[in-house]
Amino acid sequence: MTAGPIVHAVVVGSGIAGLTVALHAADNGCRVTLVTKDVLEHANTRYAQGGIAGVMFDDDRVEDHIRDTITAGAGMSDPEAVRVLVDEGPARIRELIALGVAFDRGEDGAFVKGLEAAHSYPRILHSGGDATGTAIEKALVARLRTSEVQVIEHAFLIDLVLDAGRVAGVELLVGDVPASGRTPQVPGRRERVDADAVVLATGGAGQLYAHTTNPSVATGDGIAAALRAGAEVTDLEFFQFHPTVLDGKAYAAGLSLGESFLVSEAVRGEGATLIDESGRRFAFDAHPDGELAPRDVVARAIARQMEAQNGRPVFLDATHLRATPDETAAFLARRFPTIDRAVRDRGLDWAREPIPVTPAAHYLMGGVTTDLQGRTTIPGLYAVGEVARAGVHGANRLASNSLLEGAVFGARAGDAIAEDAASGAWPAGSLAKVHPLPPKVLSIEGSVRSFTRSALQEMLWEDAGLMRDAAGLEHAASVIARWRRTHRSPVTQAEFEDQNLLVVGEQLVAAALRREESLGAHYRSDEHSREWVDAATAVSVTPGVA
Repeated sequence: MTAGPIVHAVVVGSGIAGLTVALHAADNGCRVTLVTKDVLEHANTRYAQGGIAGVMFDDDRVEDHIRDTITAGAGMSDPEAVRVLVDEGPARIRELIALGVAFDRGEDGAFVKGLEAAHSYPRILHSGGDATGTAIEKALVARLRTSEVQVIEHAFLIDLVLDAGRVAGVELLVGDVPASGRTPQVPGRRERVDADAVVLATGGAGQLYAHTTNPSVATGDGIAAALRAGAEVTDLEFFQFHPTVLDGKAYAAGLSLGESFLVSEAVRGEGATLIDESGRRFAFDAHPDGELAPRDVVARAIARQMEAQNGRPVFLDATHLRATPDETAAFLARRFPTIDRAVRDRGLDWAREPIPVTPAAHYLMGGVTTDLQGRTTIPGLYAVGEVARAGVHGANRLASNSLLEGAVFGARAGDAIAEDAASGAWPAGSLAKVHPLPPKVLSIEGSVRSFTRSALQEMLWEDAGLMRDAAGLEHAASVIARWRRTHRSPVTQAEFEDQNLLVVGEQLVAAALRREESLGAHYRSDEHSREWVDAATAVSVTPGVA
């Protein structure tokens, strides 16, 4: 970076993408302020169980990882973006190792290989068995705390500040504390933070849905702020639903297993199978790779089987992974300690009995459109991670590419901020401007229940969830339009979050209505298009082979 005024960058979000941007920008001489709506460590990254994908082994190939990513993405991925992801991934993984992330190794000292769905090679690195996200988050946070990056916790992004068509800072709500028990609501204070560059790293919008693997902070804040500012946002119809979530209470099964808990795809990678109530493996009815087919295919196969079972969950069977139940129990506790504790805390012994699983909203492939340096269509505004649509995931994300994306494109954006500042040009991404989609609103007869977040979540689960049709989407569009007309101006963080969920939900529904063909995670049950299965690239890898 050339000599001159110190550039101030504000990074909004503290997952792998936001932390990586902040560290790279700071290393490039920028003054960096990182703001996060909760505490620094509370981001989607910490919940990532499976691991991080990368070509780290001599017998793996870059071209194979590229092919797997594009195949899983239903052909909708940007090939150039995918090549950047895969080519630069190993360097970013080594950077994490240098920061102290201890990926699991075998007795010979070599990294343990993990296999997940739609990968043709077991290229997944994991830490602590199934605690990879937590290990990465801790290492990045520890490094950040030794840097000169200023951190503002409990700071909610209200909106972007624009000046003459470029970003000029952020408006925040700081210190808002909701009422709890006898403790009254503590209102936050509004603060404006001026900046030369702003990076959205706010994660996804899983709280749009009644059943989700996402934490409570995933309310689409960055996407909503970008929409209000006029940035291009695309592909919101592509929302991935994870196939296997332990959540019996959400369905008509008479179970009460506590809050949702994701059961990593890596469990199926080790050889666990999906069975129906009669014990039959049903996933091969949908795809030649069965349980290791792309996530969208497996999730729909489970949903169809549940429908045939009057809403009752299917089962994940890990009882056969070793020769005896005791050996299986020891293996599961060693390989998946976090999942093992969660399962056993719910009174289940998954070494001896299959466990009930159902799909849940997991990951948004669409978002704020960026170029390969994280630039958006607004000069000075960048976006990285799940909030962004960089083009790598297409219509369906390949397992364990999300942490990789955050590391690769986070580093690129952190470097680009310094380069753009040095040039003085602050270019926007070279993208065709696409305005937000106007919702298709039909009049609906009768009364509409009053808005609550749970009402929105239940409606989107039913009308814009794993499988959609025109009637349900039109109903959702009409109800959201009415709710938006009557929604009062927000004051508290929870009210701002509700507003953001309405904004993003409206655009998701509009996008789903306009894409009438089924593609990847967007499945229109009223359309007879193909499910994107390429028999020539259907993978065949022996589960559990390292």
